[in-house]
Amino acid sequence: MSTSQSVSRLGKLLLIALLALGGAAEARRPQQQGGAAGVDGQPGQFDYYAVALSWSPSFCATRNDPNQCASGRRLGFVLHGLWPQWQKGYPQSCSTQPLPAAVRAKYAGLFPSPGLIGHEWPKHGTCSGLEPAAYFELSAKLQKQLAIPPQFQAPSAPVRVSIAEFGAAFQRANPGLAAHAVLPFCSGGGRFLRELHACWGKDGASLSCSADELKRSNRSCGQDSFLLPSVR
Repeated sequence: MSTSQSVSRLGKLLLIALLALGGAAEARRPQQQGGAAGVDGQPGQFDYYAVALSWSPSFCATRNDPNQCASGRRLGFVLHGLWPQWQKGYPQSCSTQPLPAAVRAKYAGLFPSPGLIGHEWPKHGTCSGLEPAAYFELSAKLQKQLAIPPQFQAPSAPVRVSIAEFGAAFQRANPGLAAHAVLPFCSGGGRFLRELHACWGKDGASLSCSADELKRSNRSCGQDSFLLPSVR
């Protein structure tokens, strides 16, 4: 092989190696738009909020939390968290800002179990760009903005609905709600409601959840209908 051919081949190999390294670095780089779930992000850099409300009877069917699942509590939809979202995926653990003890004490009652506040702040709250008290105040405000349809408030018997019926019930109970602003998510192979996500803009206005969230909702509740276990 001639010297010129060796140099040419070496140049091609170096180019391939550089492209591979660049691709690996790009794969590791957090994306603020369209990023995969579970990557870090920057505080305040997100597209919209999702208020996650768990259906407590489904949670308590598989867990025995002494706070949330105590006999006689009769909880229906309960606050799981206020989650900053990208159009695809979400940021998490955006800073190490601590949760002050006074804020924890004041807002722990927003959640069905007092320990949950200590999980939601570092994972989701730090990505909001808000101070802890403002983040939990907004959590309470956006939760209250969503009216729960009467048939889903405290049913004494299981309620079976389709995805379309579930969405239509929330539309009737909340005039002005954006299309696909409330999405169900299921467990048990799509048989039981696990939680809902209600989507809001940073200004607190109702908006449609992202196409990615809609796809995940449809995949999660993939049966013709799903069941809301009764409140007990």
